[in-house]
Amino acid sequence: MSTSVLITGGAGFIGSALSRRLVEVGYEVAVMDVLLPQVHGGRRTIDLPPSVRFFTGDVTHAPDWDAVLRLFPPSQIVHLAAETGTGQSLSHATRHGLVNVVGTTQLLDALTRAALVPDQLVLASSRAVYGEGAWQCGTQTFYPRPRSHAQLAAGIWDPSGPTGEPAVPLPHCAGRTEPRPTNIYGATKLAQEHMLTAWTAAHDTSLSVLRLQNAYGPGQSLTNPYTGVVPFFARLSREQRPSEVYEDGRIVRDLVYIDDVVDAVFASVEKPATEPRCLDIGSGIGTTIHELAQTIAAIFDAPEPIVVPKFRDGDIRAASCDIEAAKNELQWFPKWALKDGLHALLEWIAEQPELSFETSDHTHATGRTVVEHADRR
Repeated sequence: MSTSVLITGGAGFIGSALSRRLVEVGYEVAVMDVLLPQVHGGRRTIDLPPSVRFFTGDVTHAPDWDAVLRLFPPSQIVHLAAETGTGQSLSHATRHGLVNVVGTTQLLDALTRAALVPDQLVLASSRAVYGEGAWQCGTQTFYPRPRSHAQLAAGIWDPSGPTGEPAVPLPHCAGRTEPRPTNIYGATKLAQEHMLTAWTAAHDTSLSVLRLQNAYGPGQSLTNPYTGVVPFFARLSREQRPSEVYEDGRIVRDLVYIDDVVDAVFASVEKPATEPRCLDIGSGIGTTIHELAQTIAAIFDAPEPIVVPKFRDGDIRAASCDIEAAKNELQWFPKWALKDGLHALLEWIAEQPELSFETSDHTHATGRTVVEHADRR
């Protein structure tokens, strides 16, 4: 049985919650994280169980990997570390490529140097790999081209069918939807999938790829403007200000609560893949951004959201997913309805100090020395 798990980026939103879950059932857990200011704010706080071994280390730096694997050779690795800004990736392509692509190759090379083949690698991939995904026009399924800047500037939000007819988006499904990323971030996540597929096949070990939809919940960064619209809307509603909803308000997202995401990753660790698997993890329900903003505003008794014809280059129109394969493979079922999850998140936000989103760019902090922190309280 695999009893030791290394989580890269494990001091973040998903990693912290996963660490607690693994420790509760007896796993030995270590976390490797560089504590980026964009993710953790200026406080660089760590919220991990006392038994978790924490290493400050940069996934792009080979000596950091060598030190971590020497001190903690894991039986499984959950790879969460990544730059995650979709729109941001178009103007910071090098940083996304460095962390997401080179960081993954550094992991694989370090395993080779250490002569270590884990029982399983688990990758937190993203719905961004699908790009606009598959759409349907009548009985025809097609893949629209990425929405251009000119198209969005003209207010043409929905992709059209091959001959200009109206079309509807189909839920993403790893078994049938072709990945066609429309931003640099999505391209780097797909590259991670390909590299890990090749390496694990060559080393006869297991790989689980989990394509996550939009995760939200308590513990989410309230200072990072690139990791979710939910805390952004919550902050504005908390301040009794109307939220601005982009495009025509009918952007669709699949919002999945943090506990359901952690349950899926945990199930992948508990039940390693017998052959490479790629699963979609979401609620299975699409929600428009306008509906989301209205729900949050109602909870705070805040002003109604305002629809504005703004847009983000590289953003996609609709994202939801088919979760049947994950249910069957992992015996996993999302438990949280959106309204219940939002209430839990907003109650947690109300307990936090007043925070504002940082809009200035950040510098990618790199750790050149691996340090294990024994006392974090």
